[in-house]
Amino acid sequence: MQLQVVIVGGGVMGAATACFLARDHNAAVTVIERDPLYLRASSSLSASSIRQQFSQPVNIALSAWSMDFLRRIDGELAVPGQSVQISLVESGYLFLATAGGEATLRQRQATQQASGADVLLLDPEAMRLKFPWLNADDLALGSWGRQGEGWFDGPALAAAFRRKARHCGARFVTADVQHFQTQGDRVRAVKSACGQTLEADALVICAGAWSGQLSMKLGVDLPVVPRKRDVFVFDSPARLVDCPLVIDPSGLWFRPEGSGYICGAPPRFGDPDEPPLHEVDLSCFEESLWPALARRIPEFAALRLRSAWAGYYEMNLFDQNGLVGRLPGWSNLYTACGFSGHGMQQAPAVGCALAELVAAGQAEGCSVASAATRSFLDKERAPNVLALDPARLASKQPLFESAVI
Repeated sequence: MQLQVVIVGGGVMGAATACFLARDHNAAVTVIERDPLYLRASSSLSASSIRQQFSQPVNIALSAWSMDFLRRIDGELAVPGQSVQISLVESGYLFLATAGGEATLRQRQATQQASGADVLLLDPEAMRLKFPWLNADDLALGSWGRQGEGWFDGPALAAAFRRKARHCGARFVTADVQHFQTQGDRVRAVKSACGQTLEADALVICAGAWSGQLSMKLGVDLPVVPRKRDVFVFDSPARLVDCPLVIDPSGLWFRPEGSGYICGAPPRFGDPDEPPLHEVDLSCFEESLWPALARRIPEFAALRLRSAWAGYYEMNLFDQNGLVGRLPGWSNLYTACGFSGHGMQQAPAVGCALAELVAAGQAEGCSVASAATRSFLDKERAPNVLALDPARLASKQPLFESAVI
């Protein structure tokens, strides 16, 4: 019997999971998405960068796996007559620290190196030599990822996953989930607001910042909420040779984008009533980001704001880490959400892992397990996401990720 999977959410995480389920497990997948143009989706509004400079080994491993996948993206996701181009740039990340943050960078770098990440610590003089355009006068240390970090076209990646999923038989339907039909510890069907009923052997919630609202309909409290962050696009006569994505001690981040640059700041935590996405906080740029840019890169004193946009981080208020796996109390309910800003970069790895978990977990309800599922059970082919199991919520054992930008 073919495994019937319903996924709520067609952004990059839901699309990746659908793709791997349909491609590698011959599952019959239906993806429900209420915003078919993805106008509010975090996937469409992401800065689409990828790094291995995290504080938790699981995040380092997932991003490393995803980077390998992105390097071979065309071979993975191309469909007949259409190749995949995501404009991958591997220019690295550069985390900067004053004296107060030096110990944190050193501690993280030890974890990163132990996990196989190519991260080099630079003292101020080394930073001046490598990046002569950088004002390092107040800095104590820099942490630079020499490979395996950079940025790419995130919307193109999400579109490629959706296209490949459809090619492998997945359906994408436009609907708003109203409620779920359950029996015992199983979700049997999804009911849409328009009256459509979709039966499921397994249900996966990949609704980004709105995953917590959906899970509450099934009595599961996921501490995942939207947190708005603004991204600003600006032009400058500055030409920063070999510029990585730079994270300033002030919280400012910036990187090259086309002929100009983009920048932003961490998401706000003090405002429970997030303004709508079209209300970009221009005062943040004028009063905070521009002065910080000019202090760090003197040539940025001359710049011109070109445009701006805003998107949502799906913040996991528990520990700022993704929640991946089966939800407590249910035998066929899964999620991938709460990545707190690093979901786009980890979507290939998480999508693969979650597809394997769903297929393996539901194999007893099917007549046979697929070859890919047996491969996973025997050889652990997929990335290991055990550390991100949602069970840590009930056991009150957070896995804090301190490197959130």
